[in-house]
Amino acid sequence: MDMNDRPGHLARRFQQIAVAIFHAEAAAVGCDLTPVQYAALATVAAHDGIDQVTLAGSIAYDRTTITGVVDRLAHKGLLERRANARDRRARALHVTDLGREVLVRIEPAVDAAQRTMLRGLSEDEAEVFLTLFRKAIDSVNDLSRAPMRGAPSSDLRAD
Repeated sequence: MDMNDRPGHLARRFQQIAVAIFHAEAAAVGCDLTPVQYAALATVAAHDGIDQVTLAGSIAYDRTTITGVVDRLAHKGLLERRANARDRRARALHVTDLGREVLVRIEPAVDAAQRTMLRGLSEDEAEVFLTLFRKAIDSVNDLSRAPMRGAPSSDLRAD
């Protein structure tokens, strides 16, 4: 079988290309973020006060590795950890003013990266591709070492 007929090979190849495109677009606007850092930062911005465990499930990242991602974002001054009012052992995550500025600056680059990734497809084809890609991923999500969990709801958020 040709490697280009193997979904695992194609998924890995698409990931390589997607990361390269993301880095190029982010660098063009002066942002030093990885795709995972962007996903974490944007998720925290959308769900202020989220805890690390919920964040990890939201972006399908393992709980151990998300600590390093959050550490790097905090070191860059983009996120801060605060004590959780309900559980002093847990830390609530919050985007800093600098983090919000970075998100505003990088958003057009992220949009451009998404368009570039799908530029060989018509709008209808891109919609079908994304629908089928999501369907394939959803059907095996439970087999992942870091399965995607639903978007954090207000009752999961740390206050």
